[in-house]
Amino acid sequence: MSAAATVMSLVNQQRAQAGCSPVAADPALGTLATAFSDDMAARGFFDHTDPDGHTPWDRAAKAGVQGLGGENIARGQADAKAVMDAWMNSPGHRANILNCEYKSLGVGVHFGPGGPWWTQDFGF
Repeated sequence: MSAAATVMSLVNQQRAQAGCSPVAADPALGTLATAFSDDMAARGFFDHTDPDGHTPWDRAAKAGVQGLGGENIARGQADAKAVMDAWMNSPGHRANILNCEYKSLGVGVHFGPGGPWWTQDFGF
């Protein structure tokens, strides 16, 4: 199973424990998340707002993706379990993962020196 697929599985395990329905893998959100992980690695930044001043919602609109709900990012966790542990121990990230209103998810990861860079993009 890929790192992104493992994150998806772990997200749905956490959501089930919290009484939320599972999120479905969304290819457009996955492409958006992967592109952002790649961009953070390529341009050497780590922030929800990119060096050009674009927010997650700006990037979603440019990519033609509608209904973006929230974004989680992380850097440096070696694998899916480590990044999920980090997100679940952070109140804001945990709130996105356990937001029962979200119905879809795209996960992106870029492995490389200084990373990996992880992105979760949640949709309504």
